[in-house]
Amino acid sequence: MTEENLEEVEEYPEDGVYVHGFYMDGARYNRDEAVVDDQTAGDLYDLMPLIWFKPVIDYERNIDEYSCPCYKTGVRAGVLSTTGQSTNFIIHVDIPSNVSPAVWTRRAAAMICQLND
Repeated sequence: MTEENLEEVEEYPEDGVYVHGFYMDGARYNRDEAVVDDQTAGDLYDLMPLIWFKPVIDYERNIDEYSCPCYKTGVRAGVLSTTGQSTNFIIHVDIPSNVSPAVWTRRAAAMICQLND
């Protein structure tokens, strides 16, 4: 989305939810091109614009988009639950990319909800 915070939203979605407060770690969100991009020198984290989580039946991901993992904290570690997922992991968020998604995987780019002290 182009909105940076909830105050800029004039209408709320009929389906899904807008989420604000994710930070990109290991990359940044290029607002001009609407893609994941290299970090800006000197910036460890980039605050993401609003993200619209919209439920879709039989969703099929675009393999050209980066399936960005989202974690509760920047530690990115947690205890494995009975489902086999880390208790710190939340969801993958597909973000458009101008380069192979493998680039961002190798750089360990992720979104986090809470910055480390």
